[in-house]
Amino acid sequence: MEHGYEVALEKLIEKMELVNYTPDIDVSGISIHQAEINRPALQLSGFFERFAQNRVQIIGRVEESYIQILEKDRIRMLDIYEQFFNSSIPCVVFARGLKPSKAILYIADKYHVPILGTNLGTSEFMAEIIRWLNEELAPRISIHGVLVDVFGEGVLIMGESGIGKSEAALELIKRGHRLVSDDVVEIKRISKETLVGSAPEITRHFIELRGIGIIDVKTLFGIESVKMTQTIDMVIQLDEWDKGTDYDRLGLEEKYTEFLGNKVVSHQIPIRPGRNLAIIVESAAINHRQKKMGYNAAKELYNRVTGQFEKEN
Repeated sequence: MEHGYEVALEKLIEKMELVNYTPDIDVSGISIHQAEINRPALQLSGFFERFAQNRVQIIGRVEESYIQILEKDRIRMLDIYEQFFNSSIPCVVFARGLKPSKAILYIADKYHVPILGTNLGTSEFMAEIIRWLNEELAPRISIHGVLVDVFGEGVLIMGESGIGKSEAALELIKRGHRLVSDDVVEIKRISKETLVGSAPEITRHFIELRGIGIIDVKTLFGIESVKMTQTIDMVIQLDEWDKGTDYDRLGLEEKYTEFLGNKVVSHQIPIRPGRNLAIIVESAAINHRQKKMGYNAAKELYNRVTGQFEKEN
């Protein structure tokens, strides 16, 4: 699905370590807009109806075997190659270390279509390129908050400016956890169940502490204190303590915050002097992991209380 984002073909070539069999073709102006790929077996046989020409075209063992048969009929071969390469396809990738024929290179050069290659198996390469393109082309938003990795759980700390998000993150870092982003978190929707957060490149690894200024977390605490990306598993919403607000004390019902159509478990934490936010966040992360493993402390307590009540009556 297209969302208006694009990936430069140059970036794909570098990321996947692809061999370029057409070095004379300028790839700088070519972009990819779809995460899906296409294996053009039907097109090579002459069927071009509903051809997904905007996708990366991948040639595997099956397509290569058919190409060898096709090229024995020169007239038919040229007709199919002309239709295929004149369809504004972004590129063609030969998997399994397969090499393009001279005829393919000639027609590809005529229509300025890059021919690339990889030694990876076809299925392995397809899985890797789809995974990577899904992430690069995913719909995204930027929100105000702090993202940290706590015991492997991605915790997004939100709240008004000055409420203590960065201070909580710094204490978590000192306790051995990892910073992903401070102040601005870029969120990508990788799938219907997965959100991935990262930091803008310009602010990556930095934290702003009011009264002190900017600190470089990676320099002060080491490379193990930071992380490039992290799935978002839970939201901690920090609010000023309000006596009139009825805060959840049992946690029997999950509350959620929605980003890009995905729901993430959310906890509202009231802030007042003396509360250790780092320990609260750690406890929330561990409790969330327990729930994912099938144990819910709130439900366990509820079952014990109701069981005792039934015995007494």
